[in-house]
Amino acid sequence: MFSDIGLGSIAIILAMIAFASLRVLREYERGVVFQLGRFWKVKGPGLVILIPGIQQMVKVDLRTVTMDVPSQDVISRDNVSVKVNAVVYFRVVDPQRAIINVENYYAATSQLAQTMLRSILGKHELDDMLAEREKLNLAIQKALDAQTDSWGIKVANVEIKNVDLNENMIRAIAKQAEAERERRAKVIHAEGELQASEKLAQAAEVLSRCPSSLQLRYLETLTTIAADKNSTIVFPLPMDLIGALLGKDNKD
Repeated sequence: MFSDIGLGSIAIILAMIAFASLRVLREYERGVVFQLGRFWKVKGPGLVILIPGIQQMVKVDLRTVTMDVPSQDVISRDNVSVKVNAVVYFRVVDPQRAIINVENYYAATSQLAQTMLRSILGKHELDDMLAEREKLNLAIQKALDAQTDSWGIKVANVEIKNVDLNENMIRAIAKQAEAERERRAKVIHAEGELQASEKLAQAAEVLSRCPSSLQLRYLETLTTIAADKNSTIVFPLPMDLIGALLGKDNKD
């Protein structure tokens, strides 16, 4: 009877050991296996069998991770203080290095992203932060990717989400934009005056070649003035036109 109980206990213990030695990894998971504390191999996906007490396994997720970078205080190259936050997309491409070369790859990537955000944006002016986001996103992504390569991390993309300014800076930017619009309006007006003066000079040159054309233009102007509802019109009469009329009368 005791022998039956002992055999049953042994069978239960063996079943528990066998169950404890089995691991199932999903398609997007890998297992970094250590044997007596030393790296052995990367296993998965599927069924993985471990030797209890001798082998240990650390799971690693290979899916893309979306990580929010908290708002950072950044001083731009033109000494403007802003708050900038971003989002980083990365994934593990080498599970062995991600576990062995860094203690916590997620926390390390997060801290590095915050540092890179302040460092790279601090080298640019405020106008670049507002208008050249794609260029800055690419610069931060390349810098992060180069630093995390030794950790087995691939940074796929970085997106700057918000650039927050204080109220005084917002008002200053609004004044700057208004001044720029006024400057453009004045430039356009000046260019129009220049073009008009050039056309008038050309017209005067053409009319000066033919006095009769000048007289016809003068009469046309008088006709336009007479079309208005005016009771009295006083206008000068060119002497050459009077001379022409007087000469005609004398001949008659």
